[in-house]
Amino acid sequence: MPTREKTQLLTGAQTGRTIERLGHEIVEKTGETHAIALIGIRRRGVPLAHRLAGTFRAATGAEVPIGILDITLYRDDLSLVSTHPVVQSTEIPFSVDGRDLILVDDVLFTGRTVRAAINGLFDLGRPNRVLLCVLIDRGHRQLPIEASYVGRRVETTLNEVIEVHLKEIDGDDRVLLMERVS
Repeated sequence: MPTREKTQLLTGAQTGRTIERLGHEIVEKTGETHAIALIGIRRRGVPLAHRLAGTFRAATGAEVPIGILDITLYRDDLSLVSTHPVVQSTEIPFSVDGRDLILVDDVLFTGRTVRAAINGLFDLGRPNRVLLCVLIDRGHRQLPIEASYVGRRVETTLNEVIEVHLKEIDGDDRVLLMERVS
């Protein structure tokens, strides 16, 4: 269904500041020496994880391992998405066993993407704990999943869509509230 822009929620500068604030919040709550790793959920969770790691590095001097998780095969709506889904690689070059993982995604909506990501992570091992960091939480949860780190909470209707643009993928940074039109 086509959409039209309703309003801009975050400008490029605001998006950058929000991501930086999230990075500092992670540093504050996990501590400089805490053994964490960031796992970006494909697509837009990956550049967000890299930016958060940059903030962590600037604040502490420490490198945070980054992994990339493709959840395509873990989706509960896979048959509705496509008859031939495009599966990309999961790239987690470290053991998840016993580690505190922070899943990173752009928008938290129903919780189904996060559930799929958790299933994927536990297929790789047994982390100590899994936390969630999202740029936007738009509500409407269908599963008991909440983010530990939230850039911005936005009340939406089911007829609205949050569209996140990141310069690494889309050429610019901004967050838009879109409305479905018939």
